Amino acid sequence: MTRIFGTDGVRGLANASLTAELALDLGVAAARVLRREIDDHRPLAVVGRDTRISGHFLEGAVVAGLASAGVDVLLLGVVPTPGVAYLTDALDADLGVVLSASHNPMPDNGIKFLARGGVKLDDAHENLIEAALGQDWERPTGAAVGMVRAYDSTAEEYADHLIRTLGDPDGKPLSGLRIVLDCAHGAASVVGPKVLEDAGATVIPIACEPDGLNINDGVGSTHLGPLQQAVLEHGADAGFAVDGDADRCLAVDHTGQVVDGDQIMAILALALHESGELVGDTLVATVMSNLGLIQALTAAGITVRQAAVGDRYVLEQMAAGGFVLGGEQSGHVILRQHATTGDGLLTALQVVRRMAVSGKSLHDLAGVMTRLPQVLVNVAGVDRTRTDDPELLAAVAAAEVELGTTGRVLLRPSGTEPLVRVMVEAPTAERAQSIADRLADVVRVRLAL
Repeated sequence: MTRIFGTDGVRGLANASLTAELALDLGVAAARVLRREIDDHRPLAVVGRDTRISGHFLEGAVVAGLASAGVDVLLLGVVPTPGVAYLTDALDADLGVVLSASHNPMPDNGIKFLARGGVKLDDAHENLIEAALGQDWERPTGAAVGMVRAYDSTAEEYADHLIRTLGDPDGKPLSGLRIVLDCAHGAASVVGPKVLEDAGATVIPIACEPDGLNINDGVGSTHLGPLQQAVLEHGADAGFAVDGDADRCLAVDHTGQVVDGDQIMAILALALHESGELVGDTLVATVMSNLGLIQALTAAGITVRQAAVGDRYVLEQMAAGGFVLGGEQSGHVILRQHATTGDGLLTALQVVRRMAVSGKSLHDLAGVMTRLPQVLVNVAGVDRTRTDDPELLAAVAAAEVELGTTGRVLLRPSGTEPLVRVMVEAPTAERAQSIADRLADVVRVRLAL
């Protein structure tokens, strides 16, 4: 059977592949795995969701599964994924559950489990949950079933946590800065503008009116056009866009230029390096990060380690080495002093604070690195399990020889979508596009369904 957990939980088309029945079964299975490991107290889970219309019935199903198997549940309501992670730890919960498909289109949804402490569940526990699906089990009755309650201070506690990371909770450290914030009509639509305003910034919120259907619809971190337009129209110092569950963040400087996750990591790495807080003088990025990031930080005396794609793998390397900063080009940035997962609002706050402290524009701060032209081609409708095809590997090897030390090639099956990604970096955009298109054609032919 194909593994149902991807790199970021279970995702699919809500009410098609991701059904209420599956959500119920996952809740039961997670509870049973949890209860096998806990014998000294009654297990507690916290459950949060984004603004998708399907989140209501999926939340109900997951919660029914957890409670029916003897786990108490606190309903956090609509909250960013990193907010669920924070509250899993802060409330001493044994399990966190997020109902979200992050940056995916509205019809999709997902179920993600977090372990005690708010860290992503490891592969071994996901395998145990999957193995427990559909098994016979002894159902608790009476007082042994779980109690479900609403938790009413979710937004306030998460917002207070974010403000505390600025180190000036009684002041207004971001005063004088004018910031556009695009919340993708998602989970950060209320708490996002509030946090920046409480820190002293003047905030122009856009895409902060969720209706259950418009999450990520032409806005947010995967659609930066509206943010660029708003920054220029309002004469803002910078703009930030999160995705539907606010675990990633991309930015736009005052000229309308995009500042991607690599540039954001460069800004934060140099700030932490300067203050002596960058443990091991090391940043953990992924194999997708631009060579320009590595070149810029190496010149500054900072080592860049590269993990597999997926913030869980970045976090694993960070935890193993005790490192405090890592992330992805897509905008997942993990500031381990303050969070256990990528947090878009935290990232925005820290970048704006760097602007305030340094007195530099985002444009100038981002200019520390020069991005090599990078082309990413997503090849859909192919068998993503056969990327070890000999002829495809030979084509990749030939492209690498052609580029030599001036660029690189990365071929990667998506962990959450039915496609294969072809990424090429080269001295010029034209050359990168030519090689990427050529390799994409090989993928289509060799991996055809």
